[in-house]
Amino acid sequence: MKGLFWLLALFGLAVAVAVGVRYNEGYVLLVFPPWRAEVSLNLFIIALLLLVVALYTALRAAAFTVGLPARARAWRERRQREAGIALFREALRLLFEGRFSRALRKAEESHDAGVAPGLSALIAARAAQRIRETGRQQHWLERARSDPRNEAAALMLEAEMMNEARRFDEALAILEQLQQKTGRHLAALRLELRARQGTGDWDGVLRIARQLDKRTALPAEVAREVKAQAHLANIARRRGDAGRLKEYLRSVPAAEQGRRLTLAAARALAEAGAVEDVQKLIESALDEGDEAAWQPELVILYGDLDGPGATARIARAENWLPEHPEDAGLLLALGRMCFRQRLWGKAQSYLEASLAVGETREAHLDLAMLCDQLERPDEANRHYRAGARLGGR
Repeated sequence: MKGLFWLLALFGLAVAVAVGVRYNEGYVLLVFPPWRAEVSLNLFIIALLLLVVALYTALRAAAFTVGLPARARAWRERRQREAGIALFREALRLLFEGRFSRALRKAEESHDAGVAPGLSALIAARAAQRIRETGRQQHWLERARSDPRNEAAALMLEAEMMNEARRFDEALAILEQLQQKTGRHLAALRLELRARQGTGDWDGVLRIARQLDKRTALPAEVAREVKAQAHLANIARRRGDAGRLKEYLRSVPAAEQGRRLTLAAARALAEAGAVEDVQKLIESALDEGDEAAWQPELVILYGDLDGPGATARIARAENWLPEHPEDAGLLLALGRMCFRQRLWGKAQSYLEASLAVGETREAHLDLAMLCDQLERPDEANRHYRAGARLGGR
């Protein structure tokens, strides 16, 4: 529609010009002594238009000729820039493909071409690290850090590389520099979490894991596992010192307590000789009445406790028996407690019941010692042989 409008406008203009020329009888007198010339106005207008067109064309041609070197230079720069961008894209693609030697070469060429030099240096550093070219890796990291805009990215990459190389102290030092420049963010916290795990700073691991968990930056299962590992390591460090161990256990939030933590704490307290604390801990865990909270390992440990209160422990364990009548560990624990209290009949009954539920080496050996105590050598030898057979499997 627009084209039709312009076509009609041109036709109208042509008709107007033709009519104007047909009825225009004016003339132009040109005097240049001693010459004079008289031409029609129509011819003068046409000549003037042609002169303007000629001058315009000449000026354009001159400008084009003068500007040729600049245009050629700009064309070459544009081609170089396009080639550099292609190199950069190729280096990035090769890095993600895992073709690190070629990625390093392309990134170096991209950097030399001046295309995103900071990012090209980072790509080169990562590729060099993947092929274990330590010298080139450090060289390109320094080149990347020379640009203030890429300094934070270079520090993040270097910290990640230090973690991968298990140089955790260096990773923490780099992350400290990063914090001073940009503050903490989630990716940096994840790197710091890994570094603190590597250095064994379990208090630091707990602090960072709680921050990440609060900001939902870790899956709930991962956060729970990380915190559990940190607690287990801290408990292991406090073995043998009942005071420090109990103080630490009081500081653990209820939401972070679990089966493994309870078992580790009970074993550590038992090793430290805090029998009363172990007893309270195990009874508190097993008295919940929840099947999911029942831990056979705790029951066995409960049965191995020695010291004052043995009769009360037997009574407490017998209270658990109606809810767990088929628990071989509970029956074994009761048998051991009765054995230490010289309740031979009850000890034998519980140990035989444990064997009936599930044959174990421990139950056979306990029964063998009981039979030795009761001077029944044939039965003792039979249980010793049975225990040895199970132990050799």
